[in-house]
Amino acid sequence: MNTVTTKPVVIFRFLAHEGPGYLGDFLDTQNIPWQLIKVDEGAPIPASILTYSGMVLMGGPMSVNDDLPWLAPLLQLIRQAKDNDIPLLGHCLGGQLMSKALGATITQNAIKEIGWGEVAVSKSDAARHWFGEIETFNAFHWHGETFSMPAGANHLLASLHCQNQAWSMGKHVAFQTHIEMTPDMVKKWCEEGEAELRESASSTLDFFKGVQQSNAMQENLAVHCFFLNKVATQVYTQWIQGLKS
Repeated sequence: MNTVTTKPVVIFRFLAHEGPGYLGDFLDTQNIPWQLIKVDEGAPIPASILTYSGMVLMGGPMSVNDDLPWLAPLLQLIRQAKDNDIPLLGHCLGGQLMSKALGATITQNAIKEIGWGEVAVSKSDAARHWFGEIETFNAFHWHGETFSMPAGANHLLASLHCQNQAWSMGKHVAFQTHIEMTPDMVKKWCEEGEAELRESASSTLDFFKGVQQSNAMQENLAVHCFFLNKVATQVYTQWIQGLKS
């Protein structure tokens, strides 16, 4: 299925190793142009979203409650996209940014979630729109905070340790979890997050009981990513239907 659009999808990156991942591969397969804005390298936030067909926000280690120079203009751009019916897609930090822009709050999750863990799909028409017949799947997590639901949002996913794993609002969808992972990304994140994982391994705090170690995350990695990519294909296929031409 090909979606025709002359405008590119804009993808915001906040950390070098937290790029588009499988989403980039999917867009290429669909012949959908996309532009990567490297916020982590100081790239400016565009003043207008109207030259883009869709807006994607990736993950990152910062908090949306931090005093970040790019935060206010990016939140305004998110609201501009919603007001102009330009589809939004957020992954982890990206989902939190969408939530904050639309009036929700972002707080510390009860525990930190890192690694593979099952999420359950909500039993609703909105959830079926995005996930089809999928009822549960093994998602990838790396977060310590969580978002509340913006007014008017539909709940989509929940996990054992985090009730709000995804929401949708019309053609917009926000994830706390990561559906964009590839094997190389998981390996790189394990390398970059070595200190955080080591800290959790030596901690007895409940905050860390949802954390897998690197060897567990990489066991049967190709299989885990294969099935996660199938879920992502389902979601992304629905999302691109709303792209502005």
